[in-house]
Amino acid sequence: MLTREPAAGRYALGDLTVNRIGFGAKRLGKDRDHATRLVRRAIELGVNHIDTAAWYPTYADASHAMHDSSALHWANEIIREALRPYSDEVVIATKVGPAEDGLARPDQLRGQVETNLRTLGRDHLDLVYLRQHGLHSVTEHFAALAQLRQEGLIRHLGLSNVRLHHLAQAQAIAPVVAVQNRYGVDFGRVNDEMLGVCGSQGIAFVPFFALAATGREIGGVAHNGAVNAFARIHQASPAQVRIAWTLSRGPHVLAIPGTGDLGHLAENMDAGILVQQPELAALGTEE
Repeated sequence: MLTREPAAGRYALGDLTVNRIGFGAKRLGKDRDHATRLVRRAIELGVNHIDTAAWYPTYADASHAMHDSSALHWANEIIREALRPYSDEVVIATKVGPAEDGLARPDQLRGQVETNLRTLGRDHLDLVYLRQHGLHSVTEHFAALAQLRQEGLIRHLGLSNVRLHHLAQAQAIAPVVAVQNRYGVDFGRVNDEMLGVCGSQGIAFVPFFALAATGREIGGVAHNGAVNAFARIHQASPAQVRIAWTLSRGPHVLAIPGTGDLGHLAENMDAGILVQQPELAALGTEE
């Protein structure tokens, strides 16, 4: 049950409405009880959009191997333990595509969807992103997911790590409700065009690496002098500033910050109060 009015507002993922600050489940930590409490606390603080994947190596942190196979399925299992039976208000988004030997073939995507269904303990998935890598055309892969959508296993479809021509290819097959690409203060103007196209078409844009920036998989919050100075002036954390900056890029932008810390979780949820600060936009200008 949601307990707070979201400072950053809401946006629609197809026929599902989510609060613009959600929760990324990639860095829950290794303690099962703590991770379960963290997910439940996220819901108490107003999260109704959780981003996950069956292949997340969620034990990982900056001092850990980032692809520890013993951690696979951990995020989905924790979400299931914390939230089942699921409220109709909570939207779970997941991703398929990556496989142990590279990118899954189109005929392997059904198995990945079924793995997400099983590990999450659900009879359908609210939103499934096709996470592509190295494809010129996503047509065959997206068509395979569109078939699963027709069968009722998937409610809505999205794309991740894509370019504009991938979006057009997918839209020729089925509606795309969200695009998840790297985006943040430190990435310059990478993906600005995609962000604009999504906004004009009513598609949610969901940045990843918004906190870690160029550090990417090592996690944590990237150091940036301008961000840190803004944070000091406004008595905020650098993570809050980064989240607020991405949200300020358009009403269709959704944030999915991840953390294994209950205090940081609460801070992240309050980042929306900074969105209206006029000097925020200047943080993302290229040097």
